[in-house]
Amino acid sequence: MRTQAVVQFARRRRTLPSVVLMALLTSGCVVGPDYQKPHIALPFHWAGANKVEISRPSELSQWWRRLNDQTLNVLIDEAVAGNLDVAASKASIREARASHRQTVGALFPSADGSGSATRNRSAASTSGAANIYSQYQAGFDSSWEIDLFGGRRRAVEASLYGMDAAEEELRATLLTLIGDVASNYAEARGYQARLALARRTAASQRATVDLTRIRLEAGAASAVDVANASGQTSTTEANIPVLETGYAQAVHRLSVLTGHPPAALADRLKKSAPIPTPKLPIPTGIPADILLTRPDVRLAERQYAQATVKIGEAEAERYPSVSLTGNISTSGTKLGDLGKSSSISWSFGPTLTVPVFNAGQLAAAADVTRAQRDRYFIAWRASVLTALEDVENANVALAQERVRNGKLATSVRHYRDSASLARTLYQSGSTSFLELLEAERSLYSAEDSLIQSRVSIVTDYIALNKALGGGWDGFVDASMPEVVDASTGPHLERPMGKPKTAAVKN
Repeated sequence: MRTQAVVQFARRRRTLPSVVLMALLTSGCVVGPDYQKPHIALPFHWAGANKVEISRPSELSQWWRRLNDQTLNVLIDEAVAGNLDVAASKASIREARASHRQTVGALFPSADGSGSATRNRSAASTSGAANIYSQYQAGFDSSWEIDLFGGRRRAVEASLYGMDAAEEELRATLLTLIGDVASNYAEARGYQARLALARRTAASQRATVDLTRIRLEAGAASAVDVANASGQTSTTEANIPVLETGYAQAVHRLSVLTGHPPAALADRLKKSAPIPTPKLPIPTGIPADILLTRPDVRLAERQYAQATVKIGEAEAERYPSVSLTGNISTSGTKLGDLGKSSSISWSFGPTLTVPVFNAGQLAAAADVTRAQRDRYFIAWRASVLTALEDVENANVALAQERVRNGKLATSVRHYRDSASLARTLYQSGSTSFLELLEAERSLYSAEDSLIQSRVSIVTDYIALNKALGGGWDGFVDASMPEVVDASTGPHLERPMGKPKTAAVKN
C-alpha cells in the first residue's frame, strides 16, 4: 500500500505542473468582441463656410484669452481650481483609478495566513483525572483563479476605458465651466452697461421734465406734456431694479462657479468695465475635428468601448474555469513546536468548474451586455450629431447677430441725430412735445438693444468655442483628495455623539 501511494503521488507531481502549464498557455485566450473605434459619415465642411475657414484649423487653446480681459482670465483660473463640479469629477477619476487597481489585482494569486491558540480540557479518565493542554495552530492558504478565457482581462480592459471616460468627464465639466464663467461675466458687464445707459437716459429725461415745466409756466406747453415727460422718466427708472437684479444674479453665479459664496465677487466686479469684444471671425476647422476635440463625444466613445469589452467579461462566465488552491498547516502543543516537532499537513491542486445548467441565465447576462453596448453606440452617434448641430447653430447665431449688431448701430446713430434735432426744435417751439418724447424713447430702446446685441455676440462666440470643444488644456491634478482622514488605523473608539472632524482641503 505504501509503495502504491508513493507511485500515485509521483504521478500527481508530474501531472500538476502540466495542468498549470496548460492553463498559462491558454491564458492568452479571450472571448467576446474586440473593440474597434466606430465610424460615422460626416460632412466635409460646415454649412456656409468659405474656403479660407475650411483650410484653417480651429483655434481652441485658451480661446477666452482672445477676449483680452484680464479679470475674466483670473476668474477662469479660480474656477478651474475651486469649482465643486470639477472637484467631483476629480473624485470620479480617483475612483476609476482605484477600481482599475482593484480589477488588476484580481489577476494575481491571493494568500492568507491564519493562527490560533486554544486551552483545552479533555474528559476525565477512568482514574478521575482530567487532561489539560494547550494547542497552537498556524496555516497558510493560497488560491489563484486562472483567467482561461479572458474574463478578468476583459474586466481590466473595461476599467481602463472607465478611467478614460472619467478623464473625459472632467474635460467636459471644464468645458462647460469655462463657458459658463465667460457667459456670466459678459452678462454682468452687459448689465453694468445697460444700467449706466438707463441712469443716463433717466437723467436726460428728468431734464426734459424740468424743461417742460418751465415751458408750462411760460404758457408754451401743456400739463399733458409734463405728465407724459414724467411718465416716460418713471418708465425708464423702473427698468433699473430689473437690471440690478440681473446683474446681481450674474455676479452670484460667477461667485458660486469659482467656488465662493454668492456675494464674494461683488466688490471685485463693482467697478464697471467694457463688455469683452472677441476677434472675429474665428476659424472652425472641419466637422471631423469634433471627434477629437469634443469631450462629450470622446466620453461617449469611451463608454461604448467599455460596454463592448464587458460582453467578453459576461461571455467568459459561460466557459469552464480553473482555480489553483493550496494550503499548509501545522499544529503543536507548544508555541515553539510549530514548524519543528509539530504535525505538518499540506495540499495543492487544481479545481475545474464547468457551468452545466443555469436555465439560460449566463446567456441572458451576455445578451444584456450586448443590448447595453448597442445603447452606448447609439448614444455616441447621438453625441456626434448633437455636436454638429451645436456648431452649426452657434455659427449661424454668431453670423446673424453680427449682421443685427451692424443694423442696430446704424439705427442708434439715426435715432441719436433725431433726438438731438427734436430737442432743438422743441426748445425753439418748432415741433410738438410728442415728437421729442418719441425720439428719446426710440433712442433709449435702440441703445439698449445695441448693448444686448454686443453681449449676444460674446455669448455666441463662447457658444461656438464650446461647440467646437474648446476647454481647459492645462494640467489638472486629480490625485489629491478633498477630505484628508486622520487616525484611520486601529485606535480607540470615540464616544457616541462626539465625532472627530476630518481635515477638508480649502
